[in-house]
Amino acid sequence: MRRPDSAAFAQALPDPPALLSQPASLLSDEQLAALDRLIEPLAPDQLIWIGGYLAGLASAHRTGTPRLAPAHAERDEASITVVYGSQSGNSARVAADVKAHAEAKGLAVRVKSMDEYRPSDLRAEKKLLIVVSTQGEGEPPDTGKELHEFLHGRKAGKLEGLRYSVLALGDSSYEHFCKTGRDFDARLEALGGERAHPRIDCDVDYDDAAAQWIEGALAALATAPAPAPLHAPAARPVRGNVTPLHSKKNPFLATALANIGLSGHGSAKEVRHLELSVEGSALSYEPGDSVGVLPANGSDVVGDLLDALELDPAQSVDLGGESVTLGFALAHKYEITTLTRPLVEKYAALADAQALRDLLTAENSSDLWQYLRGRQLIDLVTEHPLRGIGAAQLLSLLRKLPPRLYSIASSQKANPGELHVTVAAVRYESHGRSRHGVASTFLADRIAEGDAVPIYVETNRNFKLPADPATPIIMVGPGTGVAPFRAFVQEREAIGASGRSWLFFGDRHFTTDFLYQREWQQALKDGALTRMDVAFSRDREHKFYVQHRMQAQARDLYAWLQDGAHFYVCGDAERMARDVHQALIDIVAEQGEMPVERASEYVQDLQRSRRYQRDVY
Repeated sequence: MRRPDSAAFAQALPDPPALLSQPASLLSDEQLAALDRLIEPLAPDQLIWIGGYLAGLASAHRTGTPRLAPAHAERDEASITVVYGSQSGNSARVAADVKAHAEAKGLAVRVKSMDEYRPSDLRAEKKLLIVVSTQGEGEPPDTGKELHEFLHGRKAGKLEGLRYSVLALGDSSYEHFCKTGRDFDARLEALGGERAHPRIDCDVDYDDAAAQWIEGALAALATAPAPAPLHAPAARPVRGNVTPLHSKKNPFLATALANIGLSGHGSAKEVRHLELSVEGSALSYEPGDSVGVLPANGSDVVGDLLDALELDPAQSVDLGGESVTLGFALAHKYEITTLTRPLVEKYAALADAQALRDLLTAENSSDLWQYLRGRQLIDLVTEHPLRGIGAAQLLSLLRKLPPRLYSIASSQKANPGELHVTVAAVRYESHGRSRHGVASTFLADRIAEGDAVPIYVETNRNFKLPADPATPIIMVGPGTGVAPFRAFVQEREAIGASGRSWLFFGDRHFTTDFLYQREWQQALKDGALTRMDVAFSRDREHKFYVQHRMQAQARDLYAWLQDGAHFYVCGDAERMARDVHQALIDIVAEQGEMPVERASEYVQDLQRSRRYQRDVY
């Protein structure tokens, strides 16, 4: 959202009492409810902007001045279209920054999510910016699949006259780093488009690279500034200049209220339930949103690395004007447990390691990724010793320690002042060493009641409850994937939703891994949850998963879909989500008595209409 100068707009707003006294007589109950839903999650500066925007509309209405032209009319020689594909919200945030920067420069711009953008409109575009993330094994986000398929199909046509640039978001610890962005970039060029500004591939710490791309891409496309829109503020500061109250750069220190084990005795996994106090934070969230946790590397991992490199943990290092110890920097600021190709490339050059060079240049790229899997920086250092490296030189090899996102497992309406998280502690053995997940064991092992946890909230617009509380919902969440559905059920109970709800849950064993069992039983008893089907894969001779339970209830599941139910999936993307997706297509084909191709279109239609949403990782 565009953010204006707060002081300027504050002057245009009536005093608070006037705002509070008028709507009751001017708005219907339904309009008031819609207004409440709009403004509840907004920050103060956003509310100020809306006040100014509405004041402008009212003024235009009184004077008879025409409103802005529809978005589709903006596509002329001077207009820029920004299309983003986002799974967790990062691409959406960058797209909003592009819009703010463009408007500050006086440029006409429109922003569209890929699932709201008509692929056929590409032929009319003259200036296009693509911001897109990559999921799993090089796949586009759910919102970008249709546009990706269209561009790579026969209907795309030629795009001569189009000038474009692409920003790709990804994670360099994955083999297919930024593949979707590279796909879009190459395909637009192949169809006749002109690359106005080079593509930039962003790693998990993308802020600086994204800012560089925004400036370069806008400069390349801004051949002539467009006239400022009618009744819009002439000058707006860039969104990035307005610091949110709490973000990954300015987290809120939440106090741990509880850290409870959910797994039963004898379970092969350790799952924890954390309750964090967010009193006084002004953090606002909805079911489906995530909490970003800023973890710290374990002292044992930091110590082993420093010992291997013969470096002093107390040595002072400079982090952009901030002086801290090397031990603190490695614990809190840099990633040392994940190997990436860029890191190996820099290390190979520094250590003059021919074996690493061979892996980097091997014809079969999978050789490198096989080596990286299960190894950490300590393995690189011990297998290819590097003596005499300085602290600053070491830090130059590393990327920033990224926050970890967890689905919020509570409703703010049901638990005001609290935020709940469900965490599976990751522990394993590889290459002769014990390993542990950075964030999961930070929360599981090192956070006790009263401790502070640095957090912020990540909005996920692609995983939201239906606007109509009477709409039925079907939720598929095995393991810790059930976390957001705990929030869904709590929210629907808190608002008195009349819509039916059906939960599919799966894990290994009934006796040790039935997460939140008593809560689900109580929800069924109270009517907050209409139906629950479970699948415990290790409790029978042949493994039985949530997709098998879905197929066993195929007739009822299809009937719910036909009755308008929304379908949600949360959890593992590599196997579970794919299997559930295929099971859904098979169920529709069987129960709808239609060919598989038609069933696939039915499921795609569910996704397009946001009746089928996924939060997978």
